[in-house]
Amino acid sequence: MTWFRHLAYATGYGMDSASEAEYRRDVGEYYADSMCKRCEDHRDWLLKHSTHMRIRTGDTSGPIVRFMMDQVREVNGDLSDDSIRCMPCAKDQAGGFHPRYGILLCQNKLRDRGHVEDTMAHEMVHAYDHLRFQVDWDNPKHLACSEIRASTLSGECRPWQEWTVRGQWKFLRHMEQCVRRRATISVSGHPKCKGDLEAASKIVDQVFDSCYKDTRPFREVYR
Repeated sequence: MTWFRHLAYATGYGMDSASEAEYRRDVGEYYADSMCKRCEDHRDWLLKHSTHMRIRTGDTSGPIVRFMMDQVREVNGDLSDDSIRCMPCAKDQAGGFHPRYGILLCQNKLRDRGHVEDTMAHEMVHAYDHLRFQVDWDNPKHLACSEIRASTLSGECRPWQEWTVRGQWKFLRHMEQCVRRRATISVSGHPKCKGDLEAASKIVDQVFDSCYKDTRPFREVYR
């Protein structure tokens, strides 16, 4: 990587869309090893500590990643660093869950440890739902319900995150709107929706009330 490519990308001068795409790809390849290590360091630290106190797990607040690890074990699951992998992602996503392969952390999309924690918590909710409720991932309503719960329970829709990171300056019912928006985007990627946001929104609406109120395995969620 040369300094003038960095400068051209930063300033927007001398680069067309194709050059920008090539630059982003080259940066991802150049820093792949360091991004992977950073992601794995964050993952390992969170599996031990996860100190963000946002979700009420019982009578007191507790570390969400460690709590979810315990809850997945309670439903006969097992999550460890072997089943939570850091890999580069081409799509605009922070992570993913697959019933067979476990949890994916997109090393080139994660900003910092807090972002890794939100992503791990989100995907751990999917893992819990898969084992606890026997989710049929081919059913878009099942996917919608799990996405609603994951966005609600992970803490990713807290106000500060919406305002400063995503530029969503809503003060009334911000939590509900954030959950709806994120769930709709995720469901739109289902093969039966084929990227249709309107169709995905209708599916989310059908299950929203019951799934939004379902806080299992947490006692309650701070909104």
